[in-house]
Amino acid sequence: MIISLRAGEIDIAIGLTEAWIAGLGKPDVEGDGGYRIVGNFVETPLCWAVSTGTKRTDISSLDSLKGTKLGISRIGSGSHVMGYVLADQKGWSSAGSPYSDSVVLQTFANLRAAVNDGTADFFMWEHFTSKRYYDNGEIRKLGDIYTPWPSWHIVATTKVLSSDTGKAKVRELFEKLDQGIEYFRGHHDEAVQYISTELDYSEEDAREWLKTVKFSDKTEGLNPDVVSSCMRVLWKAGVLTEGKGLGGEAMYVNGPGA
Repeated sequence: MIISLRAGEIDIAIGLTEAWIAGLGKPDVEGDGGYRIVGNFVETPLCWAVSTGTKRTDISSLDSLKGTKLGISRIGSGSHVMGYVLADQKGWSSAGSPYSDSVVLQTFANLRAAVNDGTADFFMWEHFTSKRYYDNGEIRKLGDIYTPWPSWHIVATTKVLSSDTGKAKVRELFEKLDQGIEYFRGHHDEAVQYISTELDYSEEDAREWLKTVKFSDKTEGLNPDVVSSCMRVLWKAGVLTEGKGLGGEAMYVNGPGA
């Protein structure tokens, strides 16, 4: 999505908080970075399940992951960033690289295959999306880890934000998102039916997921403390370097529709 935003293929996107911040905070970020964080979508943290292959008897716990091969979707993605958050929490980050390799595998299906054929030793993906594959025995769960920040934020390109017309479109989006969230909150049974028939969830998992997630009361704007706290964790985990890339205050625009 970051590549598409910078290429002008899309104007607005909703994605993982840490990925947006990592994208703007990298030392090699070019120009103005191409986008800004403009809103918040989900207030609760995301629960990442940590998975390995079903026959990987050499990997028994989170503590056994130091020095192994981390499977990720893309460099800078949530699956990549959270590997370093785990390393930081475990105290592995101070002694060089915590993993022998970060293997880029693009898709969830590729990640599941990789931990079974040895291309990677473990990977991280959203808990409920992963659960089906624990239940059918394709992969094995080692544990869970939560993001230390609200999980989903909204970004818009700097080109869209540079004009009154573009700002009006962003404001209209926020209004429609707020309406959709209000409808969602009042129609949980309808939401469960959609999730369990159109997405990769059972009805039971859909109902359990609904207990864990809180969408934002007002999507426009964001808490600047989220950006600064996320950056501190990413610095400590070695994903970003303090003093490089865009500073925290340059990453967001509060009230872009004003």
